[in-house]
Amino acid sequence: MTPRERLLAALNHKQPDRAPIDLGGIVTGIHRNAYDGLKQLLGIEEETVILDFKQQLARPGDAVLDVLGVDTRFLDAGLRAQAAVETGADDDYYLYTDAWGILWRMPKSKPLYYDMANHPLAGLSAEDLDHYDIPAPLGVDDPGVLAMGEIARDLYETTDYGLVVFGPASFFELAWYLRGFENYMMDMVLNEAFLDKLLDILLEQHLAYWEAHLKHIGQYVQVVQVADDLGHQGGPMMSLEYYDRFVHPRHREVISFIKAHTDAKVFQHSCGAVRQFLPRLIENGIDIINPVQVTAQGMDAAELKAEFGDRLSFWGGIDTQHILPNGTPEEVAAETRRIIGILGEGGGYVVNTVHNIQADVPPENILALFQAASGT
Repeated sequence: MTPRERLLAALNHKQPDRAPIDLGGIVTGIHRNAYDGLKQLLGIEEETVILDFKQQLARPGDAVLDVLGVDTRFLDAGLRAQAAVETGADDDYYLYTDAWGILWRMPKSKPLYYDMANHPLAGLSAEDLDHYDIPAPLGVDDPGVLAMGEIARDLYETTDYGLVVFGPASFFELAWYLRGFENYMMDMVLNEAFLDKLLDILLEQHLAYWEAHLKHIGQYVQVVQVADDLGHQGGPMMSLEYYDRFVHPRHREVISFIKAHTDAKVFQHSCGAVRQFLPRLIENGIDIINPVQVTAQGMDAAELKAEFGDRLSFWGGIDTQHILPNGTPEEVAAETRRIIGILGEGGGYVVNTVHNIQADVPPENILALFQAASGT
């Protein structure tokens, strides 16, 4: 099977020759430090290009991806063009402000990731939203959008990789970034009008983003990724009642729009204990759940496969909290084979870690994971 055939077979719940392997996205990627160590182990010399500024993720090169047996390629031109990063620094931090006005900072003493330093909508009323400088969504003729279309067409026509694109469908995560977590949680109870107005602004933005991008890439990509973290390690972030009231209908509208403009499978990234939301996500039209945080409450791989495996594909599931950073290469390989045996039975599984490979993961463990997955 070609990589693209392998990916599509798995996502159509058919048994491929082996489980397809992914690496290199915004939520399925690798920290630059871990990537540098992996390159050194493999003896590959190339410049490390940063894919995602906030998370300090590397954009893996083809030489590394081919050695690891990765079946996918991640499209990022339009997404990165929209970042509109303004950079700077003070005595203690590297700083940047994103297009939404959120300030991010990374400590110079331990430069691993950027964290939020403000919430620009924290003190605003519903009326104030009318005067807030909302970033203009990319249009169909934006240079970044056109560039992504050219890249997608070239990869589709000249390679046999499965093509993956990431974009917005966030009505919880981005909203609380802007508003502040505590404010968002209180808004659901005490300030519904404000929250509805904010979420409708995000809905308009998200639909415009996908309209622009899918016009140029919809016929070439196999997977569209969206993200909205709904869980934490010990449980969901909100009740189903509040999800249904504020998030569910807007999620559904974005996913319906995406599916009307491409035949690609839709991948929902949602960290943590999200089992209670899975029937709703399926109802929304989601085909794939990621990252399958198997150490979170209620996220046992075998139980998820038994309950949802006929309706969902799973993408992730290799533990990044314990085994990958702290285990031996042999333990990592054994866990990789175990998860493939559970989630990959009958198709419906793509090998990847539970979220991104973190900075402290030994390169020998990364290599062990991919060798076990590819059978090399």
